[in-house]
Amino acid sequence: MSAVPPGLATALEELAGRRPLLVASDYDGVLAPLVGDPGAAVPSPGVAEVLARVAAADGVTVALVSGRGVDDLRAVSGFSGPYRWVGSHGAEYDGPLTGELADRRDALADRLAPLVDAVPGARLEVKPASVAVHVREVPDRTAAAELLLEAERVADPSLTKKPGKEVLELAVTDADKGRALLRLRDELGAAVAMYLGDDRTDEDAFRVLPAGDLTVKVGEGETVAAHRVAGTEDVVVLLGELADRLT
Repeated sequence: MSAVPPGLATALEELAGRRPLLVASDYDGVLAPLVGDPGAAVPSPGVAEVLARVAAADGVTVALVSGRGVDDLRAVSGFSGPYRWVGSHGAEYDGPLTGELADRRDALADRLAPLVDAVPGARLEVKPASVAVHVREVPDRTAAAELLLEAERVADPSLTKKPGKEVLELAVTDADKGRALLRLRDELGAAVAMYLGDDRTDEDAFRVLPAGDLTVKVGEGETVAAHRVAGTEDVVVLLGELADRLT
């Protein structure tokens, strides 16, 4: 987009004048285009620079909130700066998982591996707090849908299911992005917060943030967010506009 839509521009102007301010964002599909191989999800051109400008403003905290593990998120993004890192949908907030939860995660991965191996193009990802079945690169779309259904069927009912775009994530904790954001918001004593997300798991954050906060859905799909932009390129423009207003 060449400019921020008028309604969103007005909301940015109001947001920029309040402190402390929390600016939080998902990574994949927001700060980086979605790709078949999560390890190749490099940031959109210019996004690292505008994030740094936002984070440099007085009274502003930038947080990266992702389903990825924190170590993975740091490595794939290459971001460096005074950011807060929240991984594994909020499970990685105060530190790594306990041994018992890690053992449960590994047992789940062992159970799912044969199912995933049987479907060409499918991929199993083991994260710090969950196991994810990816089907974005499965040529047979019927087999892809059936694999996600079978993975859900064989999983322990007590696991937290986090369906997303061409992926089913099964978590060994009940953490979600909404709870993590509220916790961070309270910790910072934020007067207002902004959150950008693109996937179903981001709806947890959109739903719980107070009415005065700014919520932005990136891309298509149903959402409870108050605003929407079309894609990752628009996020760079949006963050650039926010940085301009903050300075």
